[in-house]
Amino acid sequence: MPESSLTRPDHPRGATPAEVAQQVAGVSSGARDAAGVRLTGATVRAQDARPGDLFCAVPGTATHGARFAAGAIEAGAVAVLTDPDGAVLLAQEGIDVPVLLHDDPRTVLGPVAAVVYGAPSSRMTLIGITGTSGKTTTSFLVEAALAAGGNPTGLIGTVGTRIGGVDVPSSLTTPEGTALQGLFASMVERGVTAAVMEVSSHALAQNRAGGSRFAVGAFTNLSQDHLDYHPTMEDYFAAKSLLFVGPQACERAVICVDDEWGVRMAELRRAAGLPLVTVATTGPADWTAGEVAANPDGTQRFTLTGPDGRSHSAVVGLPGAYNVANAALALVIAHEAGVPLADAIRGIGAVAVPGRVQRIDRGQDFLAVVDYAHKPAALDAVIATLRGQTAGRIVVVVGAGGDRDRGKRPLMGEAAARAAELVIVTDDNPRTEDPAAIRAAVLAGARAVPGGGEVLEVGDRRAAIALAVNRARTGDVVLVAGKGHEAGQEINGVKHPFDDRDEVAAALEARAAGERA
Repeated sequence: MPESSLTRPDHPRGATPAEVAQQVAGVSSGARDAAGVRLTGATVRAQDARPGDLFCAVPGTATHGARFAAGAIEAGAVAVLTDPDGAVLLAQEGIDVPVLLHDDPRTVLGPVAAVVYGAPSSRMTLIGITGTSGKTTTSFLVEAALAAGGNPTGLIGTVGTRIGGVDVPSSLTTPEGTALQGLFASMVERGVTAAVMEVSSHALAQNRAGGSRFAVGAFTNLSQDHLDYHPTMEDYFAAKSLLFVGPQACERAVICVDDEWGVRMAELRRAAGLPLVTVATTGPADWTAGEVAANPDGTQRFTLTGPDGRSHSAVVGLPGAYNVANAALALVIAHEAGVPLADAIRGIGAVAVPGRVQRIDRGQDFLAVVDYAHKPAALDAVIATLRGQTAGRIVVVVGAGGDRDRGKRPLMGEAAARAAELVIVTDDNPRTEDPAAIRAAVLAGARAVPGGGEVLEVGDRRAAIALAVNRARTGDVVLVAGKGHEAGQEINGVKHPFDDRDEVAAALEARAAGERA
């Protein structure tokens, strides 16, 4: 799919190959004369190359990107960034354009693109949010708080990308460095003055956010996830810490210290002598949230108390103690970004986040909810929240993704069976793995819980959702967990259209039609 017109600026600042080599450590110019060449964009995808682009030919798992350089140049690319092996391939294919060299070009994609696009993140207030759970919700809340403070806003994250309220197609929580800098430049050109983005551990470890100036960085929490990529929790934590300490550290940090990882992150930041503000709902911090009152409609009122001892009343339109933590963090982030607290509080009041404790209502006499919880701790938290809203049973539809952290699969089943009366184990995104094997791991965890709820296996996700809806009684809660906002289900490398929200709605409508008949 070609890039959207909103993913890059219409009038880029541009840079010469010499300027890139001068400003990015480790990058050198090749022998080919680059006089008169001006770079106006950058891409790692030959199919997205445009006239004036720098094509970044990086080594891949199957082949080297330099093998696609001819196609990029035919599309208008005027220079190539690559490594010594790529330079050899370019010479073999007789490609005669200016070449920039780096021993590991993937690690400098962001800094190189930032030079090409004129350091766009330094021309707006950029906020980066990292952690395991809560990044998306906190980002949505911060975006609303920034807008309430009068800022034209940008948003980059799991659910999608927005520039000035307009949706932009995206596929990664944090895009590749070239695409990210192009987005920033597009935002600046279109008047965005403040942007918030989710920063994944993969992006930090791979330096995808390199070249970005974060005015504020924030940390939500840490729990088991991505251990297919990170060998240990310590490695996972170390990747997250790159946003707060080291050469790319954010200018100001807002860290939630409700868990031990947040406390450790704050200690790291403090030891580095860098500006730090802490937030908590469970203990001492610079900003504390408390006096929570849950309303029947799922909204919550809480008090946020600042370092000066003054308390401020706020409302968040999402249930659960963890969403009070997300809201408090969002308010302090916005405050650190220069938004008056009263405006930030007004801004977050009515925010709804797609696929996060999202209610599906077709007039039924029980609660049906879709949530993105795909980690054991997140599933624990959302079930605990829903338990507080019902005197009935909780029915959970749950699975686990393929080609990802295998260790959390039985933990997902355990979390569901420990807290729900009925657990239906089904397929999530099997990807290239055998779905039955994934379900077996989840089932093993669920069935190992002493005195746990009833556990069923229904591989077809649509059928599993329908069964959950049809088994629900008056006053129960049906939770479909794991995919949230996602609009597809990936099976054997093919993404099929599938949205839990639509499936729950269809199952509710079918049940209602059957009852009427």
